[in-house]
Amino acid sequence: MTDVLMPALSPTMEEGVLSKWNVKVGDVVKSGDVIAEIETDKATMEVEAVDEGVVEAILVAAGTEGVKVNTAIARLKGEGEAPAPAEAAAGDGLHGSPSQSATPTAPPPAGKPGNDGTASRSPPRSGGGGRLAVGGGQPSQDGARLFATPLARRLAKEKGVALSALMGSGPHGRIIAADIGSPQPNKSPAAASAPAAPATVRTLAQMGIPDGSYDLEPLDGMRKTIARRMTESATTIPTFPLTIDLQIDRLLDARSRINTSLMGRDIRVSVNDMLIKAAAAALKASPAANASYTPEGIARHHHADIAVAVAVEHGLITPIIREAENRTLAEIAVAMKDLAERARTKKLKPEEYLGGTFSISNLGMFGIREFAAIINEPQGCILSVGAGEKRSVVKGGELAIATVMTVTLTCDHRVVDGATGAKWLQAFRGFVEDPITLLA
Repeated sequence: MTDVLMPALSPTMEEGVLSKWNVKVGDVVKSGDVIAEIETDKATMEVEAVDEGVVEAILVAAGTEGVKVNTAIARLKGEGEAPAPAEAAAGDGLHGSPSQSATPTAPPPAGKPGNDGTASRSPPRSGGGGRLAVGGGQPSQDGARLFATPLARRLAKEKGVALSALMGSGPHGRIIAADIGSPQPNKSPAAASAPAAPATVRTLAQMGIPDGSYDLEPLDGMRKTIARRMTESATTIPTFPLTIDLQIDRLLDARSRINTSLMGRDIRVSVNDMLIKAAAAALKASPAANASYTPEGIARHHHADIAVAVAVEHGLITPIIREAENRTLAEIAVAMKDLAERARTKKLKPEEYLGGTFSISNLGMFGIREFAAIINEPQGCILSVGAGEKRSVVKGGELAIATVMTVTLTCDHRVVDGATGAKWLQAFRGFVEDPITLLA
């Protein structure tokens, strides 16, 4: 018998929604078959089977929320293998209902789950314990199959890390992205620090808001993740803001002429697209701002991977324009339109929203004049963009009217000092106020 476990589809995933089964009891499953769809806080992903066999039981019903990573969600048996003794008691194998949170029906066979929802660092077993994969395994030099997420494979390739040298911390020793940053295969789970005691949370009634005076909307996975990550960022990163005003009349004129030249190609460049390009160019001109803090040292990034905040139902997500410094404005416009559309339908892959080096959050379309966004770890900076509006300015000693946009750069002081942030803003101003330089 083989238990199929709820996989960790991204390094931050702790639980998900088992939104759909593509198989039923009695179906024959082969390695690589798409057997389920799982919804995380960021995306809905198809999940492939790694093991082969016949579906003996579906242990978690489609639509079940809060399914913890490593929970047994189905059971496979080899063709001709006798049914499990508990099969009669299991009936159709459905435990819970779409309105209930899932609970494990079998203990995780690859070690006890850690505090981050992933399994302890134990090697994969050759016998029991089923696996799900987003992409299948890959043979190692000794012929054994290596199981790793697509994001982990990409990061390993970029960093020159041999997957065969790592012991994964995902389900059944599956290698996940977090393992690539710290390849320590012999590290003991006991060495991990103990979790901090949870803070005491008072109820609304204790704070003077009576029960029955409000409607309570349950937190979904995305909102829980936003709450956790923003709290961690705001309470653990020493930040400071730097604010400047930009005159964008020349940028708006350049955008109009660019879009005229693109007529017939079904491409329209937005102001945000031009700001993405300007931010990437500024990171190339001032690379000290393109950095991340780690306990081992400061990571200096080779490329400007710009994460752009996109509002979606119940929250936001930050799809990434990879190597934006090497893309044309038209390429950025096409890529950003595609990413934003798929973000709103939860069709992004983890590698499309994880791992940016710099963020942009634009609330100008809502009339917000100025704000300071919270840093999106592990990035060292985030740029907050306000609305462009007509304001009085002084030009050549004379009062004039110009279209002015206020932007604020929030910096992680562990990585970016005041002078470094100021130099980046100077470079950014140059590209925005003289946009012909973006085309050079």
